[in-house]
Amino acid sequence: MARLPRLVIPGLAHVVVQRGHGDRPVFTDDTDRANYLGALRESAPASGVQLLAWALLDDQVLLLAQPDAATGISRLLQAVGRRYVSAYNRRHGRAGTLWDGRFRCAPVEPGATLLDLLVWIDGITPETRHTSASVRLAGRPDALLAHPAGFWGLGNTPFEREAAYRRRLADGVSAAQAHRWQQAALGGWAIGSTAFTGELALRAQRPVRPRPPGRPKKDKSPGNGTPCA
Repeated sequence: MARLPRLVIPGLAHVVVQRGHGDRPVFTDDTDRANYLGALRESAPASGVQLLAWALLDDQVLLLAQPDAATGISRLLQAVGRRYVSAYNRRHGRAGTLWDGRFRCAPVEPGATLLDLLVWIDGITPETRHTSASVRLAGRPDALLAHPAGFWGLGNTPFEREAAYRRRLADGVSAAQAHRWQQAALGGWAIGSTAFTGELALRAQRPVRPRPPGRPKKDKSPGNGTPCA
């Protein structure tokens, strides 16, 4: 079966996953992470992409990115890759690729679902300095990080929003839910309600969620090989 093209919808946030080649580390310390964030800071505006969240784990990157155009995420990661990989290779005395093939992504339904994804990525590791939580809760604006509408709705003042978001991070998300979101991103499937994915399927003219397991049922309507009564 031919591989489906990436499902990228301008104006929607997308979970983006990029893993290290052979599950090897892509960050060895905070200097590597600072270099990667520097590459994001330089490349995101030129690519027309807003960053809503990030997590820089040892062996992979998770982003919540909102592109203005269908090619925005690809342009962003190509630009970041050119800058970061060359710096990483020079610093660590290595050569060759750093990433495991193509990045994967999944569009996310705005509203409550998007806020849940924000909590997942910001709270994916106890080391909050490795995620955008360190910026989101710092109490000062940062041009690299944008907040979705759901975050602004957590309170009327910065103090109220920060306190409410800290509570959300403390509650976290279940391991089962996090696994479903990760698998959706790796599979290139949309994340959201049935109504959202149904509308998106019509808009994209392609499947946006995996088919149920098992063989499809045969069509027994007249004219499809079944005799009429």
